[in-house]
Amino acid sequence: MDQLPGAGYAAEVLFERGGLLRRATRLAAGLAIGGAGAFAELAFLICAVPVLLVPSARPVVFAAARRIAEFERRRIERYHGPCTAEDYSGKRALQYLGIRWLIGGLGAGVLVLILLGAATGAVMVWQMVTGGEAIGSGDGEMSWYDPITFTLFGTLLVFITLQGLLGVESLDRRLASHFLGPTAQEVLRRRVSELTVSRAEVVEVINEERRRIERDLHDGVQQRMVALGMLLGRASRRPDQAAELLEQAREEAGRVLLDLREVTWRVYPVGLDSDGLHAALESLAERSGVPVRLRYELTERHPGTIEIPAYFVASEAVTNVSKHARATRIDLSVTRAGTMVVVRIEDDGIGGADPAGSGLSGLARRVAAVDGAFTVDSPRGGPTVITAELPCAW
Repeated sequence: MDQLPGAGYAAEVLFERGGLLRRATRLAAGLAIGGAGAFAELAFLICAVPVLLVPSARPVVFAAARRIAEFERRRIERYHGPCTAEDYSGKRALQYLGIRWLIGGLGAGVLVLILLGAATGAVMVWQMVTGGEAIGSGDGEMSWYDPITFTLFGTLLVFITLQGLLGVESLDRRLASHFLGPTAQEVLRRRVSELTVSRAEVVEVINEERRRIERDLHDGVQQRMVALGMLLGRASRRPDQAAELLEQAREEAGRVLLDLREVTWRVYPVGLDSDGLHAALESLAERSGVPVRLRYELTERHPGTIEIPAYFVASEAVTNVSKHARATRIDLSVTRAGTMVVVRIEDDGIGGADPAGSGLSGLARRVAAVDGAFTVDSPRGGPTVITAELPCAW
């Protein structure tokens, strides 16, 4: 099971854009609700444990425990972020509550100490502002070092208090992830299921590619070869027009070669292995019937498991735009985002692309086969944005 980030992550989140005060308030509100719920959970456990001795009543206890645990899960997701909770049994929910009330009570105690410390600090600040009396006591006069001592120890206490809040928040998330998230066996079972589906999808994608190649050869190259044979036949029967017909045959042969080259590039671009993805995409942009603006930001070569699906996503998307989108431009970018290679294709066409169509759904399966993510955003009227995120090994 993946480990959830701890206090360091929470501290980083607090300082993200959106406002430190708002996020700190959300954190405190989540812990306050969790602290109040801890007392209710303790009361539930005190009543539920004796009932578990009756076998027929256990399902009722487990169902009630799951409802309470679901409330806690939603609280954590709302105030602290996802805790990877998915499906869990009532028994695991009861085990979760058996520990959760301790963490909730700890959070409530930290919040109470914060309130008491804030009140004490306010009194001391008032004494410093008014002057005269020693800080924290009505006896004696305030010394010159009292404000310095107050500032140093106050800063230290604030830091310790914030770390306490963040620590409780981290424990809350980790506990929910451990008990309410999927077990190792469930993760393994789901992974096996995903791989089984992925393998079937890869086979289907290959079959679709074969069918498309057959259509391209039958409807394109074969028809042009028939036309070429007819031109040569007419030239042999009509010597007076032989020169003109042979010129037409030469032009038709050139178009046959172009079609064959296009088909071979759609089967597998020969330059992808030798020259890399960048060169293959440049060639794709040059052959496109719609102007393509290419932005390629990768600084190193990636294995074929990344470059091949990246190329075919770009190729299929550019082909679809040229045929159906009525676009005047295509923006094609290949960038790096963390451990992902992101291929993004945007056009200014009419939109309305169907993600369930044979072409786009085939791309989605091809990307899913390498554990990537594929999205299509194509409202009516455009623009259409197709994005593929492919995981890389480094």
